[in-house]
Amino acid sequence: MLHLLSTPVGRFRLFAIAEAWSWAGLLLGMVFKYLVVKDPVGVQVMGPVHGVLFVFYVLFTIEAMTHLRQPAWVLLLGLVAAVPPFTTWWFERWVLRRAARATD
Repeated sequence: MLHLLSTPVGRFRLFAIAEAWSWAGLLLGMVFKYLVVKDPVGVQVMGPVHGVLFVFYVLFTIEAMTHLRQPAWVLLLGLVAAVPPFTTWWFERWVLRRAARATD
């Protein structure tokens, strides 16, 4: 996993996937908070984790889109992808396929 941190694209990929998984943890925490045990501990733990991963995703998306020379609208789409659950994972896959096609 450390090799992912050595390149802009690797950091972007790592944090896009981690941010999506943190959404899953946060949503699960909300289910337990509001529906199952009425205890906020899941949200209290996953909320800050998700927040930190969100910030790193934004930073590394900017870095990677600059490195990949993507247009501003692709960067904007990547930033918007951080809002709906699990969309960063989709965006990561899409933008890397798009960049690979551009270099062919």
